[in-house]
Amino acid sequence: MTHQPDELFSAVDSLLAAVDGGTVLPAPTERVRLREAAGLTQAAVAQALGVRVPSITAWEAGRAEPKGERLEAYRRLLDGLAHRYPQPASPPDSNPGFPPSPPAPPAPSRPGLAGTGPQSMPVAAKPGVMQRSGQAARPARTGTPLSRQPTGKAAGRGSVEAADDLRFENGPLAVIDVDTDGQVLAYCVGGLVLDVPAKSIPALVDWTLKEAQLGQPKLSGPGKDADPLLVLTEAALERYGLPAALTDEERLAGRIPEGHKVIKQLARAEWKLTKRGFGPWARIYRPATGSERACVQLCIPSWNALDSRHWGEAGQLQPAELARILGVYSSRVMTPRGSTAVTGLELMTALHPPTRASEPDATGKRHSEHNPGSLGKDPVDCAPCEAPDGHPLLKDLPRFHVRGPEEKLFEEAYDWARPMTDAECSLRHLVGIDVNMAFAAGANGLVVGLGVPTHVNAPVFDPKLPGSWLVDLSHVDLSRVKIGKDKWADLDASLLPSPFTPKGERPTGPAWYATPTVAYAVELGYDVRPIEAYVRHDNGRYLDGWYNRLRDAYLATMADLGVGADLPPEEFLKAMDGYRQRDPQPAIVVSVIKATVKGGIGKLRERPRGEGWKPGQPWRALARPTWRPDIRAAVISRTRINMHRKIVKHAAFTGQYPVAILSDCAVYASDGPSPLDFLPYRDGKPLPGGFKLGVNPGLVKWEGTQSVLWGEGVREQFNAPELNLARYIKDGTVTDQDTGE
Repeated sequence: MTHQPDELFSAVDSLLAAVDGGTVLPAPTERVRLREAAGLTQAAVAQALGVRVPSITAWEAGRAEPKGERLEAYRRLLDGLAHRYPQPASPPDSNPGFPPSPPAPPAPSRPGLAGTGPQSMPVAAKPGVMQRSGQAARPARTGTPLSRQPTGKAAGRGSVEAADDLRFENGPLAVIDVDTDGQVLAYCVGGLVLDVPAKSIPALVDWTLKEAQLGQPKLSGPGKDADPLLVLTEAALERYGLPAALTDEERLAGRIPEGHKVIKQLARAEWKLTKRGFGPWARIYRPATGSERACVQLCIPSWNALDSRHWGEAGQLQPAELARILGVYSSRVMTPRGSTAVTGLELMTALHPPTRASEPDATGKRHSEHNPGSLGKDPVDCAPCEAPDGHPLLKDLPRFHVRGPEEKLFEEAYDWARPMTDAECSLRHLVGIDVNMAFAAGANGLVVGLGVPTHVNAPVFDPKLPGSWLVDLSHVDLSRVKIGKDKWADLDASLLPSPFTPKGERPTGPAWYATPTVAYAVELGYDVRPIEAYVRHDNGRYLDGWYNRLRDAYLATMADLGVGADLPPEEFLKAMDGYRQRDPQPAIVVSVIKATVKGGIGKLRERPRGEGWKPGQPWRALARPTWRPDIRAAVISRTRINMHRKIVKHAAFTGQYPVAILSDCAVYASDGPSPLDFLPYRDGKPLPGGFKLGVNPGLVKWEGTQSVLWGEGVREQFNAPELNLARYIKDGTVTDQDTGE
């Protein structure tokens, strides 16, 4: 096809006019790069432009474009960011998404996914950068920052730190390996490979702190930068005199013996280990001098540092691929500090550091002071009702005393099931739906206590006041509940679980509940009269930043797998079909993000483990300000209530009731095998307040489908008419071990 010169000139003029008029935006990948270069989240940009996060996701994926005033505002933002963060001369491989794999054999390179950065071109090697097995050596990155979640007043205006930080030019971590020539190499994020001259673990620590330029900027203004993480392969362990695997005794102890030669080497070099010793996640440090920290974290996959329940086969990947996965997780969540549970808890502290620098005093000096909105640097005692069995607060109880609901707060996730009705048995399918990131959604916007509890007798219930309440909710009748301002619904209470107990049993008298549970009784239209309470007047939305960061990490990684945040229900179900098999590496990151949520919440009430502990004695976790069973209880309470609220709305509108619920999974009988066969969508819109299909936290996905005959069959086989079918709905496999037979 040919064009006349006049036509060509006219087309070019039109294009230039469009650019001058502000109607052409940078390519979607460049939009992502600019936002992440500034450390801005999609939520911050959405807030500034007055749109929802899914709109930003769609603009950055190229599926939609802004219009009108928002087009001009978005272009102005991108132009400003492009001026501040121009494209590097050599395109970096430091995008926190999943760019093409570095071609290090034997693992072949993979094509990138939509929204990832470009592949780096080969460049001349520089000192300290190795070329391995045909892999082009890459230069150190030019300071492209890792994404961070702005907090407080910074949200919507810019990152909390300067965008460029050359101290951490080579990323947050490195995987240390030894090649076939005996050379020690450090595989960093973005495909960078560094020559490691260190001949011992103490020398490796010195090299990391003085030369490697590894680490991660702090996530909050008063916080601390993340220490560099070194991941040691089996070859590296052998080179540095460490065992490739722990013995059974060492595995139970969680560390190698104190007399090991490497520990002696560290001691001679005046390096110290934390109390957990030299184990799968070891921290090697020297006491801080002023604001300077000297600390390196080690991760040893062959010692089970990367739990396969969450990390899958990550520990067996090639070094470059493992660095890639860990790098994405670090940029989107934080540099791992231990297990997913430990990291989930550490993320809370990183976003809300316990102290900050004060304003200058009369002499011009600053000192450390409490950081408002944090849990502080000192632990606080829980209320007696919040204490788990064996806690020092309960040491005076009789030895075999069993606390009932009137003595013990028992907020746990659902594990409830019931026999199917005749009408349900006449249907063909059992369909499971699962709430995405349910505990994260339960934490979103939740007001929790920050300080000590105050005991109150006969208090007036305040739904805005976090705490634990002793109240009788046995009068709440689910056969008639309030579902709107002046709207009531008549339900079949025999087909519903109670919202007040994990097993769904109706309470029989006074019991301790967290604030969200009692508030739900009021929402359903019933009066409550607490007998006593432990309330926390110092409170706040402590978990909001934690939720936002994990939500953004989850949505970004699901987008890498082709599951967007604004898909219609039919397209969402198609996108979710086999999404884990599309690319195993982002799938691993999704699994780890989910485990970070659940583990972090669970860690708030960590129990004693292998410490020679006896009931009534304190255990190590109690010394942490983040040991807060009341916060854990509030999150679980709100998560369970969120599920029950949707169940009630669904039942009131459709007359359908769940046959089983396990934590965040609900099972319904249905004529068809798809969630769309029983969820009441109209013109693509879900029931307000009910279940909605989608990838966002709090929305639901399809968990699995089995036949009604299967459900009745396994219950009959194990003589368990109320066997919780939600536990097996995913693949239908039930074993004797599952049922206790």
